Amino acid sequence: MFTIEHHFDATVITLIDEGSAPLAQDVIVETYEDCVVIEQLDEDSDIPLRLTLSLRQVQDLAAALNLPEGSYRHK
Repeated sequence: MFTIEHHFDATVITLIDEGSAPLAQDVIVETYEDCVVIEQLDEDSDIPLRLTLSLRQVQDLAAALNLPEGSYRHK
């Protein structure tokens, strides 16, 4: 399950784990004009962990999900 919210400066997507056991913490994806921020609460410390990706890194990640093992470079 997931939700999508549009804010003034970002689109926020929340991925909610429903099917695995044990359930994982929700993942929040904030998309901005120049980057994407991914956040998930660390269950042990209750501190949110944040990862910021450039738009190029997001494109590479999306491409990598559909490719076989190997080394690739965007043209």
